Amino acid sequence: MRNDDEGKEILLYYIKSGESCIMSFLGGIHQDTSKVRAVAEDETEILFVPVDKVITLIREHDDWLDFIFRLYHKRFEELLEVVNAVAFKKIDERLILLLQKKVELSKSKTITVTHEQLANELGTARVVVSRLLKQLEVDGRVELGRNKITLLQ
Repeated sequence: MRNDDEGKEILLYYIKSGESCIMSFLGGIHQDTSKVRAVAEDETEILFVPVDKVITLIREHDDWLDFIFRLYHKRFEELLEVVNAVAFKKIDERLILLLQKKVELSKSKTITVTHEQLANELGTARVVVSRLLKQLEVDGRVELGRNKITLLQ
């Protein structure tokens, strides 16, 4: 996620098992503080690799360098999707896409999430998300519960 000076945030991308945050690599290699933050939604194990070891791995192992470049490519494409969504999609479309992504990642039609969390990830206000979710429920696309949403379509 990325935060602004006023504390608003927006979801940039999800990191799945076996992946990493390219910003962490770049920040470490350049001895800079990361410009993003990560939030674990599930129980998570994290492997920290010392910066000097990362540099050695990059220099000595082509597979490691290939991993970094593939990861960089994937994250760049995901960031382009975020830019496209913010620039060209209405907030209701972005909400549906976010719900679909969460369902895909959780492998369950029912996700545990608050309206506030969704609003933060979309970079909008909670009342906007609540209004849109209520309309989606009226339209038969979702079923709302306490801190949970079931995607019906």
